[in-house]
Amino acid sequence: MACILVVEDRPDIRLSLAILLEGQGYQVIEADNPQMAQVMLQSHPVSLIILDMNYSLDTSSGDEGIAFLTWLQTMKITIPRVAMTAWSNTDLVVQAMRLGATDFIEKPWRNKQLLHVVEQQLSYNTLQQQNTQLKQQLSDSKRDEYQWQSPCMIQLNKKITAVADTDVSVLLTGDNGTGKSDLARSIHQQSLRKNETLISVNMGAISEMLFESEMFGHKKGAFTDAKNARVGRFELAEKGTLFLDEIANIPLSQQAKLLRVLENGEYEVLGSSETKKSNIRIISATNGNFSDLLVKGLFREDLYYRLNTIEFRVPALKERTEDIIALTEFFISKFCTKYKREIKVLSLSAKKALLDYHWPGNIRELSHLVERALLLAQESEITGEDLHLSPKSTNDSIPFMTLAEAEVNLIKQALAATENSVPKAAILLGLTKSSMYRRIEKYDLA
Repeated sequence: MACILVVEDRPDIRLSLAILLEGQGYQVIEADNPQMAQVMLQSHPVSLIILDMNYSLDTSSGDEGIAFLTWLQTMKITIPRVAMTAWSNTDLVVQAMRLGATDFIEKPWRNKQLLHVVEQQLSYNTLQQQNTQLKQQLSDSKRDEYQWQSPCMIQLNKKITAVADTDVSVLLTGDNGTGKSDLARSIHQQSLRKNETLISVNMGAISEMLFESEMFGHKKGAFTDAKNARVGRFELAEKGTLFLDEIANIPLSQQAKLLRVLENGEYEVLGSSETKKSNIRIISATNGNFSDLLVKGLFREDLYYRLNTIEFRVPALKERTEDIIALTEFFISKFCTKYKREIKVLSLSAKKALLDYHWPGNIRELSHLVERALLLAQESEITGEDLHLSPKSTNDSIPFMTLAEAEVNLIKQALAATENSVPKAAILLGLTKSSMYRRIEKYDLA
């Protein structure tokens, strides 16, 4: 309910306005002078001000009304205000408008006209607030964009940009927390479908019993407990993008149903005999090992090839050492804005701790760690102690890594030892030059 503040020294006029406005469903609060209005604005959420320009000190000049409008401007109060006076004075109207009055009504007013002005001002104010929120969202969106520093991520982003404006299916692989969902959003935002919806679904969280209902929807009464109709994810994503996260976790029994819609775009809502056509772009992601799943018969090979027209491996954070400090500072700025805190800087001990850590949780772990440290740090500087990180394990306790990760580390070390000479690095590792180049391309180490 919109609250309207009436600033008027005559009780009979305040009463008339209150009866008229409350009859239309508005809440009305009253002040008999501008000074009282200033006090009331401190404690009441007001949507509109109706302001008389003349008071008992001076019944014709409008100076008291002008002073109040000036105060509103000084205090940066953006509530719409309608000025009102019994004196037809063009100069006063112009002056009031220059000081932020959004409309003007002459007494005695016509009820229909006054209500129209009130409705118009409230509607305009709502639109202004929505516009401000949209601008803030755009600003936040831009602030949420991090510019990658590491060569492997710069190269990956180039590849993503090259295919983003096509409709090819993309499969993102990599460890948990590496930012696969953010990359899926980036692909959508660069695609020809960017003005349509991006629908995300965690395939690992859908039970086998509810798979068809979740993905394709159901009609009311289609099965026990189907008391209401449900729109499926494919229909929600129509003309847009459907992001299937944790795709490797889809039950084998349901994979054929997903394959059918990916092959010919056709599916049926549960409880309906009508065949629907789907027009969406598929992006999927997994931290699973598809090679093992395919060998063990746990994932259909034909579905796998439907999903990975283009496959991108997202590197772990420990492979992007150039990004660790810059990404930390990005998160500090983001969370300082969120929690309205002063920007904190990283001490040298904090930077060393960040670079010495092995990051099993990747970017997700870094984000949570920065948020916690920012809230708990007592000084303007975040120290190594604030981060509560243990350094990389010693030789007595080396963390396990995959063969691919070990290979990447060895290649990096060989390149560093030979000043990025591929032939010399190949000799160090006992590889041919062509084998070395293939591995550099495979792991995006160029």
